[in-house]
Amino acid sequence: MTPAHRSFPAFLRALRALGPAIPSGTGKEALRAGLGAFIGLGVGAVLVLSPSVDLAQGLFMIAPFGASAVLIFAVPNSPLAQPWSAVVGNTLSAVVGVAVSLHVANPELRLALAVGLAIFAMVLARAVHPPAGAVALTTALSPHAVHALGFRFALTPVALGSVILVVVGMIYARSTGRRYPFRQFAEENARGTADPPPAERLGLTEAELADILSRYRQSMNVGIEDLARLIGAAEMQAATHHTRPFVAADIMSRDVVSVTLETPVAEVAALFRDHRFTSLPVVGAHGDYLGIIFQIHLLALIGRDALAGPALPLQARDLMSSTEPTAPVDAPMTTLVALLAEEGRDAIPILDGPAIAGIVTQTDMLAALARSLATEDVEAAG
Repeated sequence: MTPAHRSFPAFLRALRALGPAIPSGTGKEALRAGLGAFIGLGVGAVLVLSPSVDLAQGLFMIAPFGASAVLIFAVPNSPLAQPWSAVVGNTLSAVVGVAVSLHVANPELRLALAVGLAIFAMVLARAVHPPAGAVALTTALSPHAVHALGFRFALTPVALGSVILVVVGMIYARSTGRRYPFRQFAEENARGTADPPPAERLGLTEAELADILSRYRQSMNVGIEDLARLIGAAEMQAATHHTRPFVAADIMSRDVVSVTLETPVAEVAALFRDHRFTSLPVVGAHGDYLGIIFQIHLLALIGRDALAGPALPLQARDLMSSTEPTAPVDAPMTTLVALLAEEGRDAIPILDGPAIAGIVTQTDMLAALARSLATEDVEAAG
């Protein structure tokens, strides 16, 4: 092979290294993030802050808020986007920027010193927030604003604007099915106990996970809880390399008992009792999946009626949830395990297009795993 032929693959690898490092996102997630930033900055601009600079009140927008919005709404799981990092990082950098601007006249030295000292302070305060570097730079570039507002600049607009973005981010994340702030390692699970979710029971302590992040210099990019979830998902994926790659169609219950939107609650209760189900899918006139009723929904209704007294006759539509996750018939077992483990779900509806094709319960999953392990034992013995 000639030197030219050997250098061409190296050139391709170098070219690929210049490409995107972030996996492709969905249009839905892009819309969610962009709409969130629009709402967050819009709330701040309309209710409190102004697009034009007001040195009398100090209630104006600054460019770094746009960068903060990217983190808070596009990557809310990032440690760099959390409330402490956003509010404290921005505010601390503003304080540093004001102090430098008041004492350093040389513009070149002022700009470099403001950003360098801001980073130093953020690392010590465990409040690293990349847009805060721009806050320090903005402060050093605006000596007229600094001399007019002094250290009040750190409160308004910087701290106030950061708090607005964080509060809107919390509300928006909850309303769109995301978590912000991110879950803590020791947070109670969906059952109200201190055990980690099943997919995250790794046998590793919080200190050990933190040490892994520190050794690989990733503590500012990945949270401890996120690392636990990633390791758990990787272990489940690796397990499929040693077992038959089951998909939903292999293990689902196909003879699905379902109800319609108009099914009376009394009939729903009778189906739960007679079949000993924990869930009942709700379907439309042509078998299209509409939602699911879990037994806990019925128990909650009974408890509420016992306290409130007799209520109007209710139907399945009054009990069902339409936001529970579903999976296609070709979904791999690792996907189903993750969905069942998340928040202690009892069942996952399996869809073939819009129609329900079956349902996978925790019992189905345990049976499939047991069958897979038994097959491995037989093959090993043979």
